[in-house]
Order: sequence, then C-alpha cells, then structure tokens
Amino acid sequence: MKKEESQGLVRHLNLLTLTATGICSMVGASIYVVPVMIQKNVPGIGPDVLPAFLIAAVPALFAALSYAVLASAMPSAGGSYIYASRSLNPYIGFVATFSQWFGLSFVIGVVAFVTIPFFRDFFNALGFVEIGTFLAIPLVRLCAAMAILLFFTYTNIRGGTFYANTLIPLMILMFFLGGIVVFFGFYYDKTDFAKALLAKTGIPLMEKPLLAFSWQTLFTGASILFASFIGFDSIAQAGGEAKNPYQHLPKAIMLSILLVGIYYVVFSAAVYHTIPWWYIAEVAKEKDLTAPGLFSVVLNPFWSAIILSGAAIALLNDLPGMILSVSRLVFAWAKDGIISPFFLRINQKHRTPQNAILFSSSMSALGILGCHFAGDIFLGIDIMVTSMLVNFMLICLSVVFLPLRNKSLSRQMLGYRFPKIRTLLALIGVFLLFALLIFHTMKDLNREQNHWYFRATWVWLIVMTFGSVWYGIFRLKNKKGKSRFSELPEG
Repeated sequence: MKKEESQGLVRHLNLLTLTATGICSMVGASIYVVPVMIQKNVPGIGPDVLPAFLIAAVPALFAALSYAVLASAMPSAGGSYIYASRSLNPYIGFVATFSQWFGLSFVIGVVAFVTIPFFRDFFNALGFVEIGTFLAIPLVRLCAAMAILLFFTYTNIRGGTFYANTLIPLMILMFFLGGIVVFFGFYYDKTDFAKALLAKTGIPLMEKPLLAFSWQTLFTGASILFASFIGFDSIAQAGGEAKNPYQHLPKAIMLSILLVGIYYVVFSAAVYHTIPWWYIAEVAKEKDLTAPGLFSVVLNPFWSAIILSGAAIALLNDLPGMILSVSRLVFAWAKDGIISPFFLRINQKHRTPQNAILFSSSMSALGILGCHFAGDIFLGIDIMVTSMLVNFMLICLSVVFLPLRNKSLSRQMLGYRFPKIRTLLALIGVFLLFALLIFHTMKDLNREQNHWYFRATWVWLIVMTFGSVWYGIFRLKNKKGKSRFSELPEG
C-alpha cells in the first residue's frame, strides 16, 4: 500500500485543481464589494485604492513564499497546522489553526448567506420580480443558503473528479463574467458615467473634491484589502491529496497569489476608470454599494444582470476550497490525536475525510443561522482576518525555525542551499504582517460598537483560550506523546 493511501487519502489533485482551489478561495464577491465600500470604511482613501491593493499584496506575497517553502518540505493534510507544530511548537500550531478553523468555518456560512441577495437582484434585473421577492423572504433565504452549503459539502465528500469538475468550471465562469466588468470598465469613462447618471436620475455628477494624501489612510486601506488575499493557504491544507506534492504545491501557491493579485488590480482599475471615486465616496455614506450596482447606471438591465450573476458565481467559488481547507485541519488534529479519532473516518468509496467535512460544515451552518438571527455578517470575517494574520506570521517564523528544530524535514525545503536569503524573506514577512495586524486590531478596537462581543479581537482571544484549554487537557492525557510532533503524520 502506498504511503499516501495508508491514511485513507489519495493523491488525486493535480496542479490545475490545486491552483483553482487557491484562486477560488481568494476571489469571492469581495472583489465586487470591497474595492468600492473601502471609500466608506476608510474615509479619504479616494484615488489611492490601487496603491493600497498593491501594498496589501506585498505581505501576502511574502506569506505565500513561506507557505511554498514549507509545502515543499511537509506536504501533508492540514498544512498550516503541520508547519507550525513541527517547526515551532505543537501548542502554537494547534491553537492558531483552531482559531483559523473557527473563523473560516463561520465565514463559509456567511458566504452562503450573502449569496442569495445577489441571485435575488439578478432575477429582479431581468424582470422576474416574483422570483426576486420570493428569495427576499427571510425563511427562503435561510433555506437557500443551507442548500448551497449542503451541495458544496457533498462536492467535498465526493472529492476527486467531481470536485475538480465543479470547481474548475466555476473558476472559468467567474473569470469570464469578471472579464465583462473589466471590458465595460475600460470601454466607458467618467464622462459616460456622468451623462448616464444625469439621464437616469436627473442628478448631475458632483465636482471632484480636493483630497490631501495620507500615509496612515493608505496603510489602513491596505490592511482591509489584505483580507482579499486570504485563501491561498487552502492549497497547503490539501497537501495530503496533491499529486507530485513537492513540486505542485509550491507552484500552485505562487501561481494562485500572482494570478489573483493581477486580477484584483485590473478589475479595480476598470471600476475606477468609469466610476468616479468621489461619487462612490459620497453615495457610500448613505448605502452599501457593489460594482454591479454602480455599473447599472451605464448598462442596460441585461448586462447589469450578467455582472450580478458574476458576483454570485464569485461567492459560490469560495465554498469548495474553504470547506476543503477547514476539514483537513480537523483531520490533521485527529491524526495527531488532539481530537477524537472519529474524525479520521474516511469515505471508503470517495477516499475523503467524511466526518471532518461534515463536522466543519455543521459549524458553517451555525454561521448561516447567526447571520439569519443576528444580521451581522462582518464579525466572522474580522475574526478570520485576525486569525489568518497571526497564522501567516507563524508560518513565516516556521521557515526560520524549522532548520533549527527539525533538520531532517528542513532538507526538503525550497531554497535549502540559501538559508540566509530564505530567513531574511521570512523575517520581512513577519514584520509586514505584524504591521497589518496592528492596523487591523486598532481599527477593530476603536470602531463604534456598544457590545464587546461584537469586536473580533475579543472573540478571537476567547476562541484561543478555549483552544488552549482543550490542548492542555490533551497533553495531560498524553504525557508521553511529544515524540509524535517531530515527524509528519503517516501519509
């Protein structure tokens, strides 16, 4: 029996599927929302959205480099947990990825929940108002979100060809529909927008205001836009199922971050080529905006509906890779004995970690219920961003410490012959990510909010505390189990 089959998983994910997993986990509907709503969240950023995107891409690139280096040495299921636990400390590896699992699982539910309004607006734009009205019913929206979650849970359990045949067409469709936005963004300009706005609403476009440049505003914007790059680590979590993992994992990680970075910049440039930033900044004070909604000023209902469908497809794209990511973390914890071996159960037909997938999807269902009853979709996202910033810093540190703690594993690392360069790049990544974490935490703690439990920082600390208690119980029961953390799990 092959080593990779001894744990029940099989290496079936090729380079294309791995890259698609990373791309789809990153490019969600945030590209249709964040680059415009940042005018409200970061007042004064004005024309500097593109520079902020480029700044945000830099620490993401350094983190991706560290992931690629570690993936080449430790291609196992639950990548980020394995990297930190073998390079730094088992406790650090578990509690950090536990908060990651918690945040991502809830965000999966948030994504499923917020997809429904895009479909509602799609039908409304085409004139099918009855369908749009039906989807606006709260109970219908809840059930539809649950149905979406169930489908992509099933997609993960089926795995293999079914997973690839679902994910890759969605990715192609997402890029195609996004390409339509890019085309119209560069086809029209601000003069066309001003004319269309006056013709449709009778309101002339306001004059462009004078705006002073601020470095603090620019970096605050970058800390928010950094969230758009979170997701490429899902490739590392699939390390136990990657074909030719020592080559394909690093390639897929770097390909996904580079392709997504280019796409973000081109898409945002197209939006701001047509839609004046000062118009977005003014209107965003009164209501939430999306790129499809803004382009509806210059487009007819048919094309408005098409780009709305693009936003919905982009959201659906998030789910397969994210479910894969969180379930493989659970599987890796169980492999190390930190949680019940119940989560090691493999679907014998499809060779996927069925119980780990179902457990993580159950947590995502709670995220859907939380959105339905509480109406707050941003708390889970902020928790995820905090968790991922911390995790990315730990991954960069893992590159530094793996050669000191585990020489046998480190010999497989990319750049093994250039340790000083590799270490320098990892430390630069730590510095940049820590700076973004400071900006993100200050924004969270300083925003107007009456209840502490709506602040992601405090919820994240509670989750970390719960993970610490769980790990402490595990170690008390397994005092002689330390040696297992010096090697990779079988397979």
